[in-house]
Amino acid sequence: MTGGYLKGRIRREDIITTAVAVYAEAGYHGSSLREIARRVGITHAGLLYYFPTKESLLTAVLERRDAEDDERERLSVPPGREALAHLVALAEHNVRHPGIVDVYARLAAEAVAADHPAHDYFERHYRLARAYAVDSFRVLAARGELRAGVDPELAGLNLVAVMDGLQVQWLSNGSVVDLVGALRFYLQDLLTIPLD
Repeated sequence: MTGGYLKGRIRREDIITTAVAVYAEAGYHGSSLREIARRVGITHAGLLYYFPTKESLLTAVLERRDAEDDERERLSVPPGREALAHLVALAEHNVRHPGIVDVYARLAAEAVAADHPAHDYFERHYRLARAYAVDSFRVLAARGELRAGVDPELAGLNLVAVMDGLQVQWLSNGSVVDLVGALRFYLQDLLTIPLD
């Protein structure tokens, strides 16, 4: 029983990994479960055993990304300077893993449509990201570590926009856009203390 359970978990992870690759190549709408199953080396029916719908597989891909980011960068650290430093560390990681950044950027763009299966995910993701950034800037302001005149609400909103916008520009031309350097510059310009 345990061997079968482990094999099932491994198969599930293989499917998710393959879906990430297919989404990076064709986007969500341009992909198919049949193509993902073919690349994994299983039947379409075999894939449906693990993920009964295209949407359930998309959800698993997005959940894996979030779990990996949380685990790697400890994004659950309390708001403040350390949280901002962890976002820079996340950008450093993303530079080394452009495939998942590409998938994220494509899906985020596709999901602006209210009927997209990832629309609710991205709406929640951006709401939480903005709240985390705003809370961090509020903490910094209360400590006198935020430059005078900087509105924590706008700084938080802008941080999320800057991060995603830089990622798209970096994907388009990484030899010209220094994703990490630009993010670091943006944040340091708002602070009265060193970021690191």
